[in-house]
Amino acid sequence: MPRFYCPPPIPRSGSLELPPEAAHHAARVLRLREGDPVQIFDGLGNQGHGVIAELGGKRVVISGITAIDIDRESPLKVLLAQALTSSEKMDWVLQKATELGVTEIQPLATERSVARLSAERIEKRIEHWQQVAISACEQCGRSTLPQIYAPMDIMAWLQKMREMPVSKYILLPEGATSLPAQAKPQGKVVLLIGAEGGFSQAESDSAMHCGFTSIRMGSRVLRTETAAVAGLAALQTLWGDFQ
Repeated sequence: MPRFYCPPPIPRSGSLELPPEAAHHAARVLRLREGDPVQIFDGLGNQGHGVIAELGGKRVVISGITAIDIDRESPLKVLLAQALTSSEKMDWVLQKATELGVTEIQPLATERSVARLSAERIEKRIEHWQQVAISACEQCGRSTLPQIYAPMDIMAWLQKMREMPVSKYILLPEGATSLPAQAKPQGKVVLLIGAEGGFSQAESDSAMHCGFTSIRMGSRVLRTETAAVAGLAALQTLWGDFQ
């Protein structure tokens, strides 16, 4: 059943007009018709289903809305701290991270980051990333959007994380241990992933000084986008909803 994001609040009954982008997708891309069933969600965990009652021009109205109480969120709360990569790779990581259940995403500017965002481009890039996450939620069935923060310099962010009482892991090819060797986290997990060229020595040393545990994922060197997906999948397998 097609799913569409609608900014909150969404009604638990009655009718609703789809926002312009969702209406265009329903009418012009999916070519839905009056009477077709659809689902809607607001990104805050609320969702419902109904049918298309009116479709014409740029206007699509959903009626007969009934609330759905289905929780597809993982019990494991994960913050993915991802070094900025090329735009295509970054979009792919955000898409797959959303599908894999992350609750927060923190883009980081690192010494070896290929992508460099000027101040005037940051707002547009965040809006773009949010749309990527919305599309991923529409596809995978989540009704809660991950929180995407504005990019930060990694050193400033590490200082913020120093006193945070959470489980903190940094993926490194020469990591000292593995995820299965760790005790089950009692709260949020932070997973730190480097850019295409990895972390500089100063960055990895600073992460360790700020309480991060260095983790290796097998004996091979993984690309940044592979490391993010592999790390998240491992976390969900060990302590999340892949069990």
